[in-house]
Amino acid sequence: MENESPGRDERQPSDLKGLIASALRRERDRAGLSLTELARRAGVAKSTLSQLESGAGNPSVETLWALGVALGVPLSRLLDPPRPGVRVVRLGEGPVTHSERADYAAALLASCPPGARRDLYRITAQPGRARVSDPHMPGTAEHVILGAGRALVGPAGEPVELGPGDYASYPGDAPHVFEALEPDTTAVIVMEHI
Repeated sequence: MENESPGRDERQPSDLKGLIASALRRERDRAGLSLTELARRAGVAKSTLSQLESGAGNPSVETLWALGVALGVPLSRLLDPPRPGVRVVRLGEGPVTHSERADYAAALLASCPPGARRDLYRITAQPGRARVSDPHMPGTAEHVILGAGRALVGPAGEPVELGPGDYASYPGDAPHVFEALEPDTTAVIVMEHI
C-alpha cells in the first residue's frame, strides 16, 4: 500500500481549477453528454461550463453541486479523486469551495474510494444568510456533527439547532440548510450516497 506524506496539501487555487476542469471533461465524456446538454441539465450557462472545463472559471459550491447532480456523481469526484494510503488534511488545507449565497465554505476531507459511497467535509460558516442546498443525488443522506458554535441544520422546512458535539442526520436529496448562529461555527458533514 502506498502512503502519502502526512504533510501539507500543496495544491494552489489554479491547481484546483485544473483538477475541476479535467474532472468535468472526464465525467461529461463518461456520461456521453454534450457541453450544451450538461449545462441545460445543471441549470448553468453553457459559457460558464465552457470556462470551467478550460480551467478559467471559479465555480461556487452551488454550481459544482448542480453539475455533480446532473452528471450523477458526488461533488467529491469533481474536486478530489480517491487516493490510496494514509492522508492527513490539516486545518485550513484541502480543496475548498465557497458558497455564493452565504458565508459558508466546504473543505473536502475525504472522497469515497471505489466501492464506498460517502464523502467527508469540514464546514466553516459565519452568521448571516443560511446556506440553502438544492437536493443532491437521489438516496443521499447527510450526517452532521457540530464542532464549535451553534447552527440550524437539516430539512429546509424543519431544521434543528445543534451545539458543539451534537449530531443530526437528514435526507440530502431534498432541500436542506446549514445556518451558523454564532461566529466561526464549524462542523463535519458526512454525505452518504446510496
